Amino acid sequence: MTRLFSLFALLISCLGISLSASAGQYKDIENLEVHYSSFPSTFLTPEVASTYKIQRSRYSAVINVTVLDKSQPGKPAVTAVLSGQAKNLLGTVKNLSFREVREGSAIYYIAEIKHANEERFSFSVDVSHNGTRGNIEFNQTFYVD
Repeated sequence: MTRLFSLFALLISCLGISLSASAGQYKDIENLEVHYSSFPSTFLTPEVASTYKIQRSRYSAVINVTVLDKSQPGKPAVTAVLSGQAKNLLGTVKNLSFREVREGSAIYYIAEIKHANEERFSFSVDVSHNGTRGNIEFNQTFYVD
């Protein structure tokens, strides 16, 4: 339970940091509400990064996606299939490999990406759940601390 709280609190704080930079990072796709954020892996404590096998590095970032079902009371998190790519300004494409993290009733999908200082990516993530399909797109610039 402590791990659940620490990851959840950390992801919420990272979402808060990310949301302040670009308000309301979610997209409605039919009956789904897809929340997304990206942040430097160094925002994670060494303990949380170790627990979830995330490499902490000044040159690494995390993409976090949560899919909620708006048709259900309380909008519970649901399982989904995610695939995506990140393209930098030079046109280099990096495929995103999402993995599922479950903590109690929370379900997160995380992917990691390597980056250079001031590297900007255009992200495109396909989301699928029980026949509902959609895409989220966003941009993020990463900096080396």
